[in-house]
Amino acid sequence: MGFSLAAVQGFFKVLCDDSRLRILQALGGGERSVSEILERTGLPQTLASFHLRILREAGVLAAERRGPFVYYRLAEPSLLNLLEACAKYAESMSDPKASKASPDFQWPPWARMCRMMGNRRR
Repeated sequence: MGFSLAAVQGFFKVLCDDSRLRILQALGGGERSVSEILERTGLPQTLASFHLRILREAGVLAAERRGPFVYYRLAEPSLLNLLEACAKYAESMSDPKASKASPDFQWPPWARMCRMMGNRRR
Protein backbone atom coordinates (compact mmCIF):
# COMPACT_ATOMS: atom_id res chain seq x y z
CA MET A 1 0.00 0.00 0.00
CA GLY A 2 1.51 3.30 -1.01
CA PHE A 3 0.76 6.60 0.66
CA SER A 4 2.55 9.86 1.28
CA LEU A 5 4.04 9.91 4.75
CA ALA A 6 4.14 13.72 4.71
CA ALA A 7 0.46 13.95 3.77
CA VAL A 8 -0.60 11.52 6.53
CA GLN A 9 1.61 13.26 9.08
CA GLY A 10 0.18 16.68 8.17
CA PHE A 11 -3.37 15.36 8.31
CA PHE A 12 -2.94 13.86 11.78
CA LYS A 13 -1.23 17.03 13.02
CA VAL A 14 -4.39 18.93 12.10
CA LEU A 15 -6.52 16.38 13.96
CA CYS A 16 -4.35 16.01 17.06
CA ASP A 17 -6.20 18.51 19.20
CA ASP A 18 -9.11 17.78 21.51
CA SER A 19 -10.91 21.01 20.56
CA ARG A 20 -10.68 20.24 16.83
CA LEU A 21 -11.97 16.73 17.35
CA ARG A 22 -14.89 18.11 19.37
CA ILE A 23 -15.69 20.51 16.52
CA LEU A 24 -15.61 17.65 14.00
CA GLN A 25 -17.87 15.62 16.26
CA ALA A 26 -20.31 18.57 16.50
CA LEU A 27 -20.39 18.76 12.70
CA GLY A 28 -21.10 15.04 12.39
CA GLY A 29 -24.82 15.74 12.25
CA GLY A 30 -24.45 18.18 9.37
CA GLU A 31 -23.90 21.86 8.76
CA ARG A 32 -23.85 24.16 11.80
CA SER A 33 -23.49 27.86 12.49
CA VAL A 34 -20.66 29.07 14.71
CA SER A 35 -23.10 29.66 17.58
CA GLU A 36 -24.36 26.07 17.28
CA ILE A 37 -20.77 24.80 17.28
CA LEU A 38 -20.03 26.84 20.41
CA GLU A 39 -23.12 25.45 22.12
CA ARG A 40 -22.30 21.83 21.25
CA THR A 41 -18.59 21.99 22.12
CA GLY A 42 -18.60 24.37 25.08
CA LEU A 43 -15.55 26.13 23.63
CA PRO A 44 -15.01 29.87 24.09
CA GLN A 45 -15.64 31.84 20.90
CA THR A 46 -12.02 32.91 20.36
CA LEU A 47 -10.69 29.35 20.78
CA ALA A 48 -13.36 27.91 18.49
CA SER A 49 -12.61 30.54 15.83
CA PHE A 50 -8.90 29.70 15.99
CA HIS A 51 -9.53 25.97 15.51
CA LEU A 52 -12.21 26.50 12.85
CA ARG A 53 -9.69 28.55 10.85
CA ILE A 54 -7.06 25.81 11.11
CA LEU A 55 -9.56 23.14 10.01
CA ARG A 56 -10.82 25.33 7.15
CA GLU A 57 -7.32 26.20 5.90
CA ALA A 58 -6.36 22.51 6.02
CA GLY A 59 -9.34 21.71 3.79
CA VAL A 60 -11.13 19.64 6.43
CA LEU A 61 -14.04 22.09 6.71
CA ALA A 62 -15.96 24.17 4.21
CA ALA A 63 -17.51 27.49 5.24
CA GLU A 64 -20.34 29.52 3.79
CA ARG A 65 -21.36 33.02 4.83
CA ARG A 66 -25.09 33.74 4.86
CA GLY A 67 -25.75 37.29 5.93
CA PRO A 68 -24.08 37.86 9.29
CA PHE A 69 -23.68 34.13 9.98
CA VAL A 70 -21.00 31.65 8.93
CA TYR A 71 -21.97 28.00 8.53
CA TYR A 72 -19.45 25.17 8.62
CA ARG A 73 -19.66 21.63 7.30
CA LEU A 74 -17.23 18.77 6.76
CA ALA A 75 -15.58 19.13 3.36
CA GLU A 76 -15.62 15.34 3.08
CA PRO A 77 -18.36 13.65 5.15
CA SER A 78 -16.54 10.31 4.99
CA LEU A 79 -14.02 11.78 7.47
CA LEU A 80 -16.40 10.65 10.21
CA ASN A 81 -15.94 7.04 9.06
CA LEU A 82 -12.18 7.42 9.39
CA LEU A 83 -12.48 8.92 12.88
CA GLU A 84 -14.83 6.13 13.97
CA ALA A 85 -12.41 3.52 12.61
CA CYS A 86 -9.51 5.17 14.47
CA ALA A 87 -11.56 5.19 17.69
CA LYS A 88 -12.45 1.51 17.31
CA TYR A 89 -8.83 0.64 16.61
CA ALA A 90 -7.62 2.59 19.66
CA GLU A 91 -10.29 0.93 21.83
CA SER A 92 -9.30 -2.52 20.62
CA MET A 93 -5.66 -1.77 21.37
CA SER A 94 -6.51 -0.88 24.97
CA ASP A 95 -8.66 -3.99 25.44
CA PRO A 96 -6.26 -6.67 26.74
CA LYS A 97 -8.58 -9.46 25.52
CA ALA A 98 -8.67 -8.13 21.96
CA SER A 99 -5.02 -7.21 21.51
CA LYS A 100 -1.56 -8.55 22.17
CA ALA A 101 -0.62 -5.42 24.09
CA SER A 102 0.48 -5.87 27.65
CA PRO A 103 -2.42 -5.78 30.16
CA ASP A 104 -0.79 -2.77 31.85
CA PHE A 105 -0.65 -0.76 28.61
CA GLN A 106 -2.62 2.49 28.57
CA TRP A 107 -2.78 4.99 25.73
CA PRO A 108 -1.29 8.36 26.72
CA PRO A 109 -3.64 11.35 26.48
CA TRP A 110 -4.18 12.34 22.84
CA ALA A 111 -2.51 15.77 23.10
CA ARG A 112 0.54 14.29 24.84
CA MET A 113 0.80 11.55 22.24
CA CYS A 114 0.73 14.16 19.45
CA ARG A 115 3.46 16.18 21.17
CA MET A 116 5.54 13.03 21.55
CA MET A 117 5.14 12.16 17.88
CA GLY A 118 5.82 15.76 16.80
CA ASN A 119 9.10 15.79 18.72
CA ARG A 120 10.45 12.69 17.01
CA ARG A 121 13.51 13.30 14.88
CA ARG A 122 14.12 11.56 11.60
